[in-house]
Amino acid sequence: MKLTNLLLLTLIFSVTSLFSQSEVKGTVKDGDGIPLAGANIVVKGSTNGTTTDFDGNYTIEAPSDGTLVFSYIGFETKEKKIGGQTTINVTLSEGNQLDEFVVVGSRTAPRSNVDSALPVDVIGAKDLTSTGQASFDKALQYKIPSFNTVQTPVNDATSLLDPYEIRNMGPSRTLILINGKRKNLSALLYTQTSPGRGETGADISAIPQDAIKRVEILRDGASAQYGSDAIAGVMNIILKDSPTEGSATIRTGITTEGDGEMFGVSVNNGSTINEDKGFINYTIDLSKVNQANRPGTVDAVGEFADFYDPNAAELLTLSDVEEFLGRNPDAGNINGSPETAAAKFEVNMGYDLSENTQLYANAAYVYKKVNSFANYRTPYWRTLDENTGFPYLADFFPGDNPTTENGYDGYVPTFEGLLSDYNGTIGFKTIKNDWNIDASFTTGGNSQTYTVSDTHNRNVVYSPSTWVDANGNGTVDDGEITEGSQLYRENSQQSFDPGGTKFSHNVGNIDISRLLSDKVSIGIGAEFRAETFEVIEGELASYDGGGADSFAGNSPENSGKFNRYNFGGYLSLDYDVTDAFLLSGTIRTENYSDFGNTFVYKFSSRLKLTDQLTARASISSGFRAPTLHQIYTQKAQYSFVPGQGIQVGGLINNVSTQAKLLGIPQLDAETSNNFTVGFGGKLANNFSFTVDYYNIAVKDRIVLGSEIGGTAFDTDGNNIGTTALDDILRDNNLSDVSFFSNAIDTKTSGIDVVLSKKNIEIGNGSLDLNLSGNYTIQNERDGAVKDIDLVADSGQSVVNDTQEALFFTSRPETKWILGANYEIGKFGFSLNNTYFGKTSFANDGLQDLEKRFIDPNDLPADASQDGGWDLRTEFITKIVTDLGINFNATDKLTLALNINNLFNVLPEWKFTDPTSTGQAVLDGAAVTNSPSNLITFNQRYSQMTYDGYHFSQLGTMLNLSINYRF
Repeated sequence: MKLTNLLLLTLIFSVTSLFSQSEVKGTVKDGDGIPLAGANIVVKGSTNGTTTDFDGNYTIEAPSDGTLVFSYIGFETKEKKIGGQTTINVTLSEGNQLDEFVVVGSRTAPRSNVDSALPVDVIGAKDLTSTGQASFDKALQYKIPSFNTVQTPVNDATSLLDPYEIRNMGPSRTLILINGKRKNLSALLYTQTSPGRGETGADISAIPQDAIKRVEILRDGASAQYGSDAIAGVMNIILKDSPTEGSATIRTGITTEGDGEMFGVSVNNGSTINEDKGFINYTIDLSKVNQANRPGTVDAVGEFADFYDPNAAELLTLSDVEEFLGRNPDAGNINGSPETAAAKFEVNMGYDLSENTQLYANAAYVYKKVNSFANYRTPYWRTLDENTGFPYLADFFPGDNPTTENGYDGYVPTFEGLLSDYNGTIGFKTIKNDWNIDASFTTGGNSQTYTVSDTHNRNVVYSPSTWVDANGNGTVDDGEITEGSQLYRENSQQSFDPGGTKFSHNVGNIDISRLLSDKVSIGIGAEFRAETFEVIEGELASYDGGGADSFAGNSPENSGKFNRYNFGGYLSLDYDVTDAFLLSGTIRTENYSDFGNTFVYKFSSRLKLTDQLTARASISSGFRAPTLHQIYTQKAQYSFVPGQGIQVGGLINNVSTQAKLLGIPQLDAETSNNFTVGFGGKLANNFSFTVDYYNIAVKDRIVLGSEIGGTAFDTDGNNIGTTALDDILRDNNLSDVSFFSNAIDTKTSGIDVVLSKKNIEIGNGSLDLNLSGNYTIQNERDGAVKDIDLVADSGQSVVNDTQEALFFTSRPETKWILGANYEIGKFGFSLNNTYFGKTSFANDGLQDLEKRFIDPNDLPADASQDGGWDLRTEFITKIVTDLGINFNATDKLTLALNINNLFNVLPEWKFTDPTSTGQAVLDGAAVTNSPSNLITFNQRYSQMTYDGYHFSQLGTMLNLSINYRF
């Protein structure tokens, strides 16, 4: 009987539960009454959810006593108890997610984005994926006008991580946060003549796009709030946190040249923890991109001019060069974009320990492998023995055989890079007596190791080995080796481990805030950070002598592990003088173990002129500590020097014995003063706008100086100088040296504009228009270069014309993005036009053009041989068009086709000269050989070398993706 009663009760309970489910309908709109398409509706405590349709309508089955949670990116999250209702309409207010919406730049109790006194861009996940770009950094390139990144065609370790910057300030002056916590720097220091030279930044390309909920970009200095590296701004990457939404994406792509094939798959999903007490959201992203090759047709005359050696035993002839190039028009060069494979993992979680306390954590790991190539070592790059036609004894070379039917034919070194990047944060938030407390611990690191293959160390003899006699015939025993005998290189080493670099940090934060009244809020906090930078020693053969050809390894004296720590604290106050007028201020002090104290401040204000219009302004000081990379990196570096071929230079660090001999001072922190003023509004008819002016003055800016050569030479080109610099160059067999210094002060100013018009009804669809732009008013050096005496006395400078161009003119002086998104039925169309303004560059060797290609007798009478003109490479204005088409096949399945660079637009340049003398030379017949040889390495590159790219050199890219929502 009891069993029967139990079964009956169970049946009654089950039927009751079944019939307690009811259908709930409604509409979700914004504050202006506009329907929100794609808003999320979830039954609280379950995985049951839906989204609104194009008209903002939804239908969901839910318990009559349940609660519905309504959310949408950039809007508040609301909860509504069902209470037996069958219709629930909801209005979401924009920018008021006070518990969730982390507005970068504010360290007091949270307030809405609308009320912020600082310019903040908010980019949702949909905006990023709509670009069709394969990585996060490239997506930002076509969404944020003041953000620029560049893919360099040949740049060794730089192939692992492309440099990026905001407001032309370099990668190290933008602070990257993950969920509001500092992300670790990369281990890579950019040392080539490319944008970002001498700097390092966080690897944002390592972050999987499908893990990103939104990105907040503060376009203002924020050192007072966040510490070092925030001179240009702050990028806060918010990770997805939904426990109920997930998707799988397959993506593929190819260039219209038939190379650069890309394939990737990613999965994002979530789950609740202990019913509704917590959540976990995770992302797995795997991808492979094949190499894209864009070599040019090499110019024989330019090659002969660069590699002819009048002191060689066997003189190079033009016919020697022409014979090789006749068989290899591109000189065997492989450049463009490297082969890349990447695995990315990201997890984000939170758990409610109590009503007022939440535990949170996130972690990521990225593994990336890159294969690229150095410039092909043509046979005439190396001096040959006049008897054998082989390279000299010290000049061993790779290959299955020392000769071909045409003699020694050169080789191309390969470069393999392995990158690992990780970061993780664990912390808790709680409310105690109305105080908001946030305490956390963050760790992160980045390591990059390399392998150089198909090359050799021409200064190392390997044993046992097989030798041939002076005529290149037969073999000889070790005891019979005579002058002219040659090593048969089958036993010599072809692959080298040159070491690499590592960087890691551990960060502890505590942030406390409170609304003291309806007028005043306060924030206080502290941060402790410990950093470690390691230069990993290479194997002996990779650095001995001149090192492995193309990429020398790290020697023991240049390797080691280096540490420092710093402690900082801040105090912030916000005061609502009236409902319309806000005043905000922050002060911060930091103490570094290696260079001491710094103090910075920030004051900002916002005034609501009307309900629709707001004015804002801020003034602040800032600082950037020299990175450990900049302080301790010392290495030999291979580079092409126009007119001199491949040379080996030395990078001297500021704490070395060589630095003391040269009188190079140790590095100090950069300091800055920022001023921003702007206004914005949200007007009728869904039109919004912001306009902001910024002015950034940096003092004692840290730069990696230009290469400084010897002070005196004989007629054969031998260094006969008598200074300490000359001694160091001769003792280390170097052509030049470079070093870091606080060399210059700079001024940068400009205007950022954002215009948006939404929900324009056209036919049965809706159109959104966005226009955003950045215009650089001023970007230049302020005052003289601060050269040390030895450099100044030699008539050289650590900041030459090429360096000046890298800092100030190699990025577009203006950039605009016009975007249109049209949705109709199951289709969505996006059309983006990115306007890249003029840039100019002064490539190495271009200023000596008259010495190489101009007959001095042809120069105008008023022109001096050394300063009569100022030749520049000017990239002309270009517009890159991207087209995207989305098809929502079902509620869960979406197909997307993106055509990036629809019209196959490539960079184009011309030579200009601001002087009448220089222009007269360019316009005349005196130029006997194209000066473009200087900026394309004798036409090896289809466009130009790594010095001046400002958008893709690969042309049109087709991308297809299939997304299935769980």
